[in-house]
Amino acid sequence: MSNVLVLVDHSAGTVRKTTAELLTIARRLGEPVAVFIGDGVQDALPALGQYGATKVIALTNPDLSQYLVAPKAEALQQVAAKIEPSAILISSNAEGKEIAARLAVKLDSGLITDAVDVQAGPVTTQSVFAGNFTVQSKITHGTPIITVKPNAATPEAAETSPEVEEFDVTISDAAKTARITDSKPREATGRPELTEAAIIVSGGRGTGGDFGPIEAFADSLGAAVGASRAAVDSGWYPHAYQVGQTGKTVSPQLYVAAGISGAIQHRAGMQTSKTIVAVNKDPEAPIFELVDFGVVGDLHKVLPTATEEVTKRKS
Repeated sequence: MSNVLVLVDHSAGTVRKTTAELLTIARRLGEPVAVFIGDGVQDALPALGQYGATKVIALTNPDLSQYLVAPKAEALQQVAAKIEPSAILISSNAEGKEIAARLAVKLDSGLITDAVDVQAGPVTTQSVFAGNFTVQSKITHGTPIITVKPNAATPEAAETSPEVEEFDVTISDAAKTARITDSKPREATGRPELTEAAIIVSGGRGTGGDFGPIEAFADSLGAAVGASRAAVDSGWYPHAYQVGQTGKTVSPQLYVAAGISGAIQHRAGMQTSKTIVAVNKDPEAPIFELVDFGVVGDLHKVLPTATEEVTKRKS
């Protein structure tokens, strides 16, 4: 069976849920081989083995963490030359998509980004043109390189005992032109990462700047908090939490849009969500054309009631 490379998305050895999803998808296509960049590979081994990685290739060259994405693309090119994979899967975040684009050029291969499903072939499913069309695509040249959106697959365990192989890569001077001089993690909120969350509660202009009901309802569900462009532009919530065409694209199991009209800019970022619920005072709001369930009402009354009921049932 052919090898499928999976670039591990992790933080200091803690494997993110997106990697478990990629490994699950990789098993549909062949034998998953995880590529781990940075320190902490031994800490990551149990999680990688839990989801079926047959081998872990550890890249520890310090240049890979001291510079931006160019060295990582070069490293993956060298790993691909050795492994000769049938496909390469990468998380569809900002860094992942840039690595994938550079890698596609280096390997002279086709690239598909923002896949919401990948099946044998590999044949991908994408939501395109602001979510108005769903298309199936297949790369016909070179090694298929695919970036996959979070929540595109439900992680399925398949216990293995992967061996770790350290692989020495050489990074060119041309790739070392943008050094990272400083970084710090975003202040922890205790909520899931927006692009990885299974449930998201977003607020818009209808909040009037009060995100208290949004956050309380999100916390009762263990959800992430998002915001529309109108809310962000008004300074009511940080830009890092914006969902939409000029913000983040999400695809959770449940998306709750509260006080959001449903302009195409916002819909482009969330309409691949599995189930969509809207709360809006305006019964003619465009968001109601998209939803699975709609509530016509004031979010400041509806959400506290819903939060109380969720909390009651959980206790």
